[in-house]
Amino acid sequence: MADPNAVTNQAPPLQGVNFFTRDAALGAALRPYADLADDPGLVRIGELAGSQEALSHALPANQYPPVLRTHDRYGNRIDEVEFHPSWHWLMEQAVGFGLQAAPWTSDRPSPHLTRAAGFYVWSQVEPGHGCPISMTYAAVPALRADERLAAEWVPQLAATQYDVRRLPGAAKRGVLAGMGMTEKQGGSDVRANLTTATPTGEEYLLNGHKWFCSAPQVDVFLVLAQAPDGLSCFVVPRVLADGNRNTFALQRLKDKLGNRSNASSEVEFHNTIGYRLGDEGAGVRTIIEMVAATRLDCVLGSAALQRRALVEATWHAQHRSAFGSLLVDKPAMQNVLADLAIESEAATALAMRLAAAVDASASGDERAGAFRRIALPLAKFWVCKRTSFMVAEALECLGGNGFVEESGLPLLFRESPLNSIWEGSGNVNALDVLRALRRPESLEAWLLEVGAAQGADHRLDAAVSDVLQALSDIEGAEAGARRLAARMALCLQASLLVRYSTPAVADAFVASRLAGDWGGVFGTLPRTTPFREIVERTIG
Repeated sequence: MADPNAVTNQAPPLQGVNFFTRDAALGAALRPYADLADDPGLVRIGELAGSQEALSHALPANQYPPVLRTHDRYGNRIDEVEFHPSWHWLMEQAVGFGLQAAPWTSDRPSPHLTRAAGFYVWSQVEPGHGCPISMTYAAVPALRADERLAAEWVPQLAATQYDVRRLPGAAKRGVLAGMGMTEKQGGSDVRANLTTATPTGEEYLLNGHKWFCSAPQVDVFLVLAQAPDGLSCFVVPRVLADGNRNTFALQRLKDKLGNRSNASSEVEFHNTIGYRLGDEGAGVRTIIEMVAATRLDCVLGSAALQRRALVEATWHAQHRSAFGSLLVDKPAMQNVLADLAIESEAATALAMRLAAAVDASASGDERAGAFRRIALPLAKFWVCKRTSFMVAEALECLGGNGFVEESGLPLLFRESPLNSIWEGSGNVNALDVLRALRRPESLEAWLLEVGAAQGADHRLDAAVSDVLQALSDIEGAEAGARRLAARMALCLQASLLVRYSTPAVADAFVASRLAGDWGGVFGTLPRTTPFREIVERTIG
């Protein structure tokens, strides 16, 4: 007689799977731009990401969120944030892999694409600690607006040693960066900021309140404040060169829906010392380079969430039986998993294309810069917006098992809306697409990219024609900005899949997303779709 208390028909732990080498979609997304299949750094990241050691740190980092310590036992203001040891382990690995700012000083080929692949793979372990990693990466192009400040900070930002000591930047083995733009009365409208910056020689004294200050535990921040000649950007160190702490009064940590391992804060400046970066009045123009780089990481992070959710759903279906056979053999489940798989692959393909454009743009390719200008808000709008729907469907594939915290899927689901809000919500990015379209070179860049697949699929050609028809009435098109952005992003994804993925994936994507043979929810692909072929591609 069978033991009624024996544990049977449960999927084994997902471990021992190399998250890089077993990701065929990522390989296809990288191949057109660089030969990274055997890159030792990426192979190592993938191996560690799929290990039990790494997976054992994800939940504790979120179950024991950061704690704010405003004062020490004697009443001295310290404004420090304490983290669980798992957070520090995750950060140490990410910095050690050079996922923060190493590409900016690297002389290897395709440094930003390589870093993007590593960030995408490593973010599948735990997404919250990616915030200070992203901020540090994004700070470098903004800092280059001032040669002196760049020389002071960039080598330390690019260093691959995680150093939590509260010391002047020059005395540390490596430093991390954050950002302070948003204020209570303005939100995304940063020009409404009220924080002031008063010049006192080379320094400025900042006074005001930031409603969102990312990663308050790090070493240096890029901050917007109103100088005499208008909104300007400032470099604000936590510790000054003489070893004294800069005034950085943390008011509280945000109690967030997700991203709970990461500290987000409100901060007040009281004669806080900052150093102007760029010209007075050019704050938005200066910091926009940081915003653009963090938007890329929003896309990468969302693609990583999609991928991890897909792998969890597929792994479960491969090991769980119901009604006489494995779930993965059920036609209805195959349709769902295949639909999730093409969504994930399309997100990955577009994310890596953007990263390749960063490398090309850094080499002086003006066309790549124009492509980034329009493709980045398109991808930020669409990929990030789709992630919540996808993660929810993947969670449902596990049924009740996916609804419990130990599965890790609730963590992914709570995280899934974040990247669509961070660095510009959906409307902000859709309207940014309209602004980009008013530049002829941006539209030309989009047309060149989607046109590279011209003639390969008549349905894609028709969709591109529809977009061009819609663009004939671009003026006054704000109400339709989201519809236009979604269609343009889908055309970009389809073009990439048609050129670089398998025919099965490309055909299923075009048929469902562009040709209308889709029910609008996951699991409604055409019945003729080769489901098993697509699903087996997920983790080999």
